[in-house]
Amino acid sequence: MQGDFDPAFLSLPDEILVTVMRDHQKYFAVEKKNGELAPHFLTVINVDKDSKGLIRAGHERVLRARFADAQFFWQSDQKCRLADYLPKLERVTYESRLGSYRDKVERIRGLACWFTEQWFNLGMLHAHVAEADRAAELAKCDLATEMVREFTELQGIVGGLYARAQGESDEIADAVYDHYRPVGLEDPIPRNLTGCAVALADKLDSVVGCFAVGIVPTGSSDPYALRRAALGIVKIILEKKLPISLSLAIGAAAKALLTHKPKRGVTPDQETQILDFILDRAKFVFRERGGFAYEEVSAVFRGGADDLVDAQKRLAALKAIRKSKNFEPLAVSFKRIRNILEKANIASGDARQVNPALLENGAERALYSAVREAAAKVQTHKRAGKYQEALETIAGLRKVVDRFFDGVMVMAENEAVRSNRLALLAELLREFTTVADFSEIGGEERR
Repeated sequence: MQGDFDPAFLSLPDEILVTVMRDHQKYFAVEKKNGELAPHFLTVINVDKDSKGLIRAGHERVLRARFADAQFFWQSDQKCRLADYLPKLERVTYESRLGSYRDKVERIRGLACWFTEQWFNLGMLHAHVAEADRAAELAKCDLATEMVREFTELQGIVGGLYARAQGESDEIADAVYDHYRPVGLEDPIPRNLTGCAVALADKLDSVVGCFAVGIVPTGSSDPYALRRAALGIVKIILEKKLPISLSLAIGAAAKALLTHKPKRGVTPDQETQILDFILDRAKFVFRERGGFAYEEVSAVFRGGADDLVDAQKRLAALKAIRKSKNFEPLAVSFKRIRNILEKANIASGDARQVNPALLENGAERALYSAVREAAAKVQTHKRAGKYQEALETIAGLRKVVDRFFDGVMVMAENEAVRSNRLALLAELLREFTTVADFSEIGGEERR
């Protein structure tokens, strides 16, 4: 059934009209060929016919009342500036132990500025810090408006619309409008870097704050949608290719939580837990959306993934190098090395030094020299971001590693010699697993 409404209501923003029709009345909005809204709607009714038009008239009457409410809120809310709603957020509780939304705003203001400062090399200027601060200040103000109280689906969107109508710059208005994005993996990210800064700050504050007070998602409960927030963080960083240290960002959010109300501390163990939580979401994205194999993701993340953009580059390099004839045999050798070290109770990051004077066998001396030479090349390639070249250098060790295992008894009877050979293997793993840990790969790929 088609119904109509007064074209005068088309003066309201499309987002408001569509939300009322779609989310509140379960109607379909109608567009003209040029994409503009038409003063009509479609709905499904479970009757054969409406010969007298009574059902249609009833639907039109209800929609007219809803639109009239929205029009009243639109006009009434804007009798004061958007920023004037900020003090009212003191009466809107975010979480009892994390304070009000006014408290949350103060935290995300500082954090949004921190993110912006990290991106000066992307063309962001000091002026953008002020824009990020202003956008974060306004981001939650619409929660105190009548429009959002009635139509909660419009939070953020209404703030952006009011900001634009009241003369804020497009950069700020778009940032306010977009800061809840993305709400899912299919949802777009914020349109500009200011919006990304505010969105990241908001999401990270939620995750860090909730973990700090013991609100940790379980298999059946995630009341503050922290998994979605973490996925949003990952999606923004990867799509915008933002160079961010996650551990530093978590530290900045923890500092904001301690500096501003409610002045709660975050323990080092909690920071590690938060980092692991976000990295788990990143692993999911790389496997399910990035097209990388399970073991490729495991190999790169074992080498460290604090910078997700950097991790993505290493994943691409690893996927490419797997076609090399040297790769699989060397991966098996790396797995063997790790097993030997684990049986000897030597951690992968063990920093024990090799004593060249105790290298008795030509094969172990050759490996020692090859490791030192390759390590220097790998470091040079890493600094230049040339990860495929770094991995090719590591793969080039295959023959010398094979000769070592063919000609050297690692677990020698002489304790000093045995310890020195274990130190050599530990150095090999320590130097060459920061790009990707080959020992995580072997056999057929697992999805």
